[in-house]
Amino acid sequence: MKATRIPLIVLSLAAAPVFAADADLSLTSDSVKGQVNFFDTNSDIQVGTGYTYHEGSRHIGNVDFHAQGRTAIGNLPTTAGLGLRAIGWDDDDRDGGAVALGGFATVNVPDVPGLSFTGGLHYAPSILSFGDSDEMTSLELRGSYRVIRNAELFAGYRYLNTDFDGRGDLNLDEGVIAGMKIFF
Repeated sequence: MKATRIPLIVLSLAAAPVFAADADLSLTSDSVKGQVNFFDTNSDIQVGTGYTYHEGSRHIGNVDFHAQGRTAIGNLPTTAGLGLRAIGWDDDDRDGGAVALGGFATVNVPDVPGLSFTGGLHYAPSILSFGDSDEMTSLELRGSYRVIRNAELFAGYRYLNTDFDGRGDLNLDEGVIAGMKIFF
């Protein structure tokens, strides 16, 4: 079963330019995450999917669906989205997931062309959680710099935590991230 996951991941990443608007790859000291988004920032919706492998055989998948639009924070052009992120995870002896509600915002800095800041927060209470998960929180913050027209580098912080019913909590993925995003 595990041997078939790697070729499927490679195939899906290789097919990304045909169906996607952008793809990013990010690393922490303990994990690697790939994310593909299917619509660009001018679309009214955003749909994406991602996969994270965390050291120690933890597999985390997500599917995102957001309504998105252009706005401004102060005088800074911003793309914002509200919607949901479905997250499922599997560890050796536990598994679970949730449908988390939340959103994201990407703020561009016109005085420094290519510089942007993105933040995303999603939360699922126990009613929207399943398996071993009782609640789930997903937070990601990043600063990005577009190096060329169709690629940017970014650094930031990722936090994905789930609570267990009366048994504490588990950080599924947490740490400083670095990565790159390619636009198609």
